[in-house]
Amino acid sequence: MKYLFLEYPKCTTCRKAKKWLQDNNITFEDRHIVENNPTKQELKEWIEKSGLPVNKFFNTSGVLYREMNLKEKVKSAGEDELIEILSTNGMLVKRPLLIAEDFVIVGFKEVEWQNVK
Repeated sequence: MKYLFLEYPKCTTCRKAKKWLQDNNITFEDRHIVENNPTKQELKEWIEKSGLPVNKFFNTSGVLYREMNLKEKVKSAGEDELIEILSTNGMLVKRPLLIAEDFVIVGFKEVEWQNVK
């Protein structure tokens, strides 16, 4: 199976996830989430595939999230508007993301990643 791994290389959680993938001999395409920001169409597909609400794709602990005062916006805006916001800057997107043909995992919790192979 082919996997797409979106990361911000300076993020310690992303580094842990990448090491986990390598340690488990899982082949993946690596993508820098800021240099190659997810498009609206990609985000739409990934959100649908993940089964999660769009607000789970926001990096709520990020500086940019706080600077843009998105906490209230995320509660009140529609999905299309939130996807538009996410598509403007990779630093707004929770990471890492692991995308496969039939699933999307947001963030890194080793227990959730155990079924990947």
